[in-house]
Amino acid sequence: MSLKKIDASTLTFNPFEKLSKQWALVGAGSMDKFNMMTVSWGAVGVIWGKPSVTAYIRQTRYTKEFVDSSDTFTLTFLKDGNRDALNVLGSKSGRDMDKMKDSGLTPIEVDGEVMFEEAELVLVCRKRFVQDMPKENFVNQETLDKWYADQNYHTMYIGEIVAAYAAE
Repeated sequence: MSLKKIDASTLTFNPFEKLSKQWALVGAGSMDKFNMMTVSWGAVGVIWGKPSVTAYIRQTRYTKEFVDSSDTFTLTFLKDGNRDALNVLGSKSGRDMDKMKDSGLTPIEVDGEVMFEEAELVLVCRKRFVQDMPKENFVNQETLDKWYADQNYHTMYIGEIVAAYAAE
């Protein structure tokens, strides 16, 4: 196995770089049936006294069904050289094709969670809060116009980081 469990409190990275430039995968499920999607929005920090991740998934995404039906989700950062896989996982739907196979990534199971051999860092998150983001809760029309003209809103997930794995 190329991933080892680490103490999440020892992590030092720039979340702005990691999420918006490197991108990540959010996913859930078991080796029998799982799905992941590319994300470039989110947050890493502390809430309710716990290290946490905030992830956003649009209502129409197939991955949302997996995250909704699971107690945990993962946030996976891939090693350099996997941009094509991130593009596939962000632009194709697992409803329509085997995008996991088409991504070229190698799924593995670690402590009951699906990860990829190509991962640089995986954060395992236990869901603590889930909230739809309805139109009436937005206070800035510019945000609605730019990001939600199609009425395809996000659901926000806050997960406590319960485990972290890094490439050896």
